[in-house]
Amino acid sequence: MRLNTIKPGAGAKRSRLRVGRGASAGQGKTCGRGVKGQRARKGGYHKVGFEGGQTTIDRRLPKFGFRSKIKATRAEVRLNELEKVASGVVDLDALKAAGLVPMFTERVKVILSGKIKKAVTLKGVAATKGARAAIEAVGGRIEG
Repeated sequence: MRLNTIKPGAGAKRSRLRVGRGASAGQGKTCGRGVKGQRARKGGYHKVGFEGGQTTIDRRLPKFGFRSKIKATRAEVRLNELEKVASGVVDLDALKAAGLVPMFTERVKVILSGKIKKAVTLKGVAATKGARAAIEAVGGRIEG
């Protein structure tokens, strides 16, 4: 193979479509643009997203995000973080005192992440199925 013999594969290069060269050429008269109308005109086309003059979707939709007010009052605690609580009873106040959840938290859920070694009692704190099983496996319990 030589550099002067390299050429594209068969069918890789197509010849340019020459429009407006008669009916037999396949793209005569209207040159594939249809009949009249804005798209048939030279330079007659609008930008992406143009909706015929009505207010476009990007202007109809709000321009700012959404922040849930409830999210600020919810928190998650990992299993291994429960050992940082000084007392054996883990409730909302004990978690706040240990600095595991923010002070404005109203509901807490324990998730299965990490391992727990000591038995704890959860009071008024929710737990996932896996976390519940792990706490009960080490001799802990969960109270409503």
